[in-house]
Amino acid sequence: MTDLGALNYFLGIFATHRSTGLFLSQKQYAIELLARAHMTNCNPSRTPVDTDSKLGPEGVPVHDLTLYRSLAGGLQYLTFTRQDISYAVQQ
Repeated sequence: MTDLGALNYFLGIFATHRSTGLFLSQKQYAIELLARAHMTNCNPSRTPVDTDSKLGPEGVPVHDLTLYRSLAGGLQYLTFTRQDISYAVQQ
């Protein structure tokens, strides 16, 4: 085993060491995920999910199942440092 020094970046997660603690960020990963979904110019909303809406089988079919699965998995991975979006991702 080799000591590579202080942790700065690992598996898409940036680590910042401060006197108050260790802070994790996936900002760059989130930006890349938005780019893959062609959503970099979308506007944010106040809440990550419509709490009254439920998805059903009558929706628009997915054209690229591989991309859909990749984005869904990417969003689940993003919840490691963004617990505030966990509910929306699981819906």
